[in-house]
Amino acid sequence: MKARLWALALALGLSSLTLTNAMAHGSAKPQHGGVVQTANDVSFELVVLADGALIYLVDHDEPMSSAGISGKLTVLNGAAKTEAEIRPAGDNKLEAKGIKIGSGAKVVASLNNVEGKTVTVRFAIK
Repeated sequence: MKARLWALALALGLSSLTLTNAMAHGSAKPQHGGVVQTANDVSFELVVLADGALIYLVDHDEPMSSAGISGKLTVLNGAAKTEAEIRPAGDNKLEAKGIKIGSGAKVVASLNNVEGKTVTVRFAIK
């Protein structure tokens, strides 16, 4: 019985040596001065504008086309909740117009057809 426990302990110890850390794909650094979040291996950078927002899409450090992606941007400024439609804005950009995003706001982007999936991305604005 002792030999079996030792063998099990040895196998467990050796298997821990082969474990590697999971590394994220690409960098999560803002390229346009915004806030970056990652979901489904895609980086989403939210850039606040005076009357709306842009979301840049990056997949494995490469710009990802925004063609065919749509959705809704929900902004919580304190107790106030506002929403705007998200549409492609060329290349790897999505745009939401007619919405104010203030400091301290919580922003949720619900996006359809991101590599065939629906993705929800949450941002906190400082």
